Amino acid sequence: MAESIRRLPSLDLLKGFESAARHLNFTHAADELYLTQSAVSRQIQTLEDQLGVKLFVRQRRGLALTVEGIRLREAVQAALGQVREAIEALAPRNVPHGITMTSTMAFSSLWLIPRLGKFQQMHPDVDVRVAANDRVLDLDREHIDVSVRYAPDADPPAEARWLFREEFMPICSPELLERTGKPLKCPEDLRHHVLLRLEDPVNPALWLSWDRWFEAAGVRRVKPAGSIAFNYFDQLMRAALAGHGVALGRVPLIQEFLDEGSVIAPFDARVASQRSYWLLIAPTARRRPEVQKFAEWLLTEAVVNSSDPPQPPRPGKRRRG
Repeated sequence: MAESIRRLPSLDLLKGFESAARHLNFTHAADELYLTQSAVSRQIQTLEDQLGVKLFVRQRRGLALTVEGIRLREAVQAALGQVREAIEALAPRNVPHGITMTSTMAFSSLWLIPRLGKFQQMHPDVDVRVAANDRVLDLDREHIDVSVRYAPDADPPAEARWLFREEFMPICSPELLERTGKPLKCPEDLRHHVLLRLEDPVNPALWLSWDRWFEAAGVRRVKPAGSIAFNYFDQLMRAALAGHGVALGRVPLIQEFLDEGSVIAPFDARVASQRSYWLLIAPTARRRPEVQKFAEWLLTEAVVNSSDPPQPPRPGKRRRG
């Protein structure tokens, strides 16, 4: 037994292989494991050398698993799943668990936090920690129970449940129109106003740009009176609420502001971003009652606060979170 254990590849090599086999992309695996692409490539090469077989083949459209690679992927994924379940079973049952959840800065500040009080009233014994981050966090590595991922409709995280899709449209503060006296009854009137833009060089969201909205809405581009750029959407929303210009609002993230009248949609020209919000639960947390309660509450709130039908968009391929 001792000799057979010594012959096993290291856990790091197997975890690197499992991630690369799941993504079929060394760069995506490196991002998930907080390594460089070259480090993952070296791990795969070392594992292949130790086993004496090829696990991947390069094709025109990327990587593919060999027959040996497919067999090893199935075995490693099953083994890692059993380890996760065993660790979960070892957790003391008499110790109360809180919930750690993560999502984007915009979703956390604009959608989740205003509604979080409802969950606390329903379940005062459950503590919730919000770890907002525009970087996709590894649930296992960061000890996160629940994630709401912002992903393309055609490429959602594997095993995720759909919450709602996103649309965007021009919005502004009523005070802006009162103060400037400039018209804003049709898209052409945008030329009289300052446009507030989302411009993040680290996490570019080109689908949320004014150029994308003009194109998708079938509207001729106009030259605005000016523009102000922000790298976070909540900053952009603060500027819109203060009457500094016209922004592209993201529905349903801004639904609360529309309902209370602090911002208005002067002309309802919504455009789908082709992206949705998806609920993902860490495998080690799925059986915990407090996590199940939180997930059920999120799904219920998503239905109540969305004008979408409760059916998700039809996905294409599914990727791992």
